[in-house]
Amino acid sequence: MLRENKISPAEKGAYISIAAYIFMAVLKLSIGHIGNSRGLWADGLNNATDIIASVAVLIGLKISKRPPDDDHLYGHMRAETIASLVAAFIMISVGVQVIFSAVEAFIGGSQEDPSMLTAYTALFSALFMFGVYRYNLRLSKRINSASVNAVAQDNKSDALVSIGAFIGILGTRFGVGWLDSVAAIVVGLLICRTAWEIFREASHTLIDGFDEALLQEINETIGSADRVKATSDLKARMHGNEIFLEATIHVDPHLTVNEGHDITEEIEKILENKHEIKNAIIHVEPYHPSKEI
Repeated sequence: MLRENKISPAEKGAYISIAAYIFMAVLKLSIGHIGNSRGLWADGLNNATDIIASVAVLIGLKISKRPPDDDHLYGHMRAETIASLVAAFIMISVGVQVIFSAVEAFIGGSQEDPSMLTAYTALFSALFMFGVYRYNLRLSKRINSASVNAVAQDNKSDALVSIGAFIGILGTRFGVGWLDSVAAIVVGLLICRTAWEIFREASHTLIDGFDEALLQEINETIGSADRVKATSDLKARMHGNEIFLEATIHVDPHLTVNEGHDITEEIEKILENKHEIKNAIIHVEPYHPSKEI
């Protein structure tokens, strides 16, 4: 499947998430303020950061579609990864702000009980975001998109955060006055944790980190190709959502240049069909059993 065909559904998933987050952020921040619930208010801020993150991903997706040019010979596909880093920094700052505000309220102990409207809003939000999660999860499986799957997992996290806010509000209503502030602290910590996970994954990709298990699987795929005696010097890195791969195969030294070329083309087809790798450089060397590879 061509990259252009995959990005359009991914953008659709991002647009749906942005619309959902805008709706949820406005609803929770308004009701949280009116109903005096720090937990729901913090949950609304969480959704506000999700808007920023989703917009950053969407911008990255659009920039990554630009073709290679004179000073971007590999294209612009890493724009999405850079956008994720920006979103992570913003999310961390908001998470820290939520935590400090909630701790201050917890120590002060002067907060009034939140209204039941805030509890109903939190419960509705959890159900709503779970529905968005199910939609994006099905979409990610249909188009085999890691980025849409990440958005779906974030949707699920938001649903769980809203459930936590709901529990905190109920606890406060039943006389556990500090529970709403504790729920806000937990939400702040979850925001920071999500930001850290995004930062860790994005930075790992930018410094050419790669999944070792997947690399081993790719190596086995190449090694099992017809007339390949051995493999060596396998390297792979992520460029946006694409895998760039280099490998050396060792073949019968009596094969002609054309035959060696045919083998590399066959391997490239296998890699594209099995692993969706469209950027592979396969180097051919003669195989000598006595020579260490």
